[in-house]
Amino acid sequence: MTLLAVEDLTVSLPTRRGWARAVRDLSFALDRGQTLGLVGESGCGKSMTALALMGLQPEGARVAGRIALDGEDLLTLDEADLCRIRGNRMAMIFQEPMTALNPLQPIGRQVSEPLRLHRRVGRAEAEREAVRLLDRVGLPNAAQRAHAHPHMLSGGQRQRAMIAMALACGPDLLIADEPTTALDVTIQGQILDLVIELVDERGMALILITHDLGVIAETVDRVIVMYGGAGVEEASSEALFDYRAHPYSQGLFAALPQIGLARGARLEPIPGTVPDLADLPDACTFVDRCPIAAGACRAAPPPPLAVARGHRARCIRLEEARNRSIR
Repeated sequence: MTLLAVEDLTVSLPTRRGWARAVRDLSFALDRGQTLGLVGESGCGKSMTALALMGLQPEGARVAGRIALDGEDLLTLDEADLCRIRGNRMAMIFQEPMTALNPLQPIGRQVSEPLRLHRRVGRAEAEREAVRLLDRVGLPNAAQRAHAHPHMLSGGQRQRAMIAMALACGPDLLIADEPTTALDVTIQGQILDLVIELVDERGMALILITHDLGVIAETVDRVIVMYGGAGVEEASSEALFDYRAHPYSQGLFAALPQIGLARGARLEPIPGTVPDLADLPDACTFVDRCPIAAGACRAAPPPPLAVARGHRARCIRLEEARNRSIR
């Protein structure tokens, strides 16, 4: 049975210029044990998608569509019911642990809190389990560090504490939003390896949000490329790295540095800038930056079209995009 089914998810934010759709008609499904990556430039809707899944969207935001966890639509639940699910069946690793962790509480107490809240575990037992979890995620001297406050730890250590807290209740779904932001390359690799190891060990589903295509290649089974709040291409990681169908996906890959590139060779940036969410066209979200856009691209939002089995792209000029890719 499908663990998570997202159908036509739309998140609208109030602005001085009216409602801005930060996420537009996003749909996907995820089974237990599956891993999904959301990739795209900053401002494309990745983090807002994660916040909406957790019921943590900004105050005043409008969320429409359907988010079903084991068949139960989370958008129909009140805050009390969502609180029973958050940190229990669904958990999230946030981008910046220094702002996500409570600066006034030692990390051991913060890791043990979900156990006491959701599992009704006594204080002493919860604290022992918190030390075990901190040790499991590779925090050195876990028994001593459990008494430390967040500012006393390094960035990598704080991120490990965040992971321990997210995993405390053994969630069915783990959402990792840029879990290696601001960490050096060595620590990034350690954190990502740890997340994947724990997901495999516990049979969880994972949604990994990143702008790093290298991380996507090594980490997830399927990928959704997002732009302007919309999912413009969805495929298995292998299929996407073999062939990008959407012009935006092609642009992302063309802008990557490559080993063996000739001295003096220039990367190919995507022309233009990411549009304001309150100014998006009611058509293809990429139309103003697309090198093969035509008049029909401005007429209506493109439907998801089949590229191959399990591979879809929202582009009505797939043949032209293929010819451009071949050249």
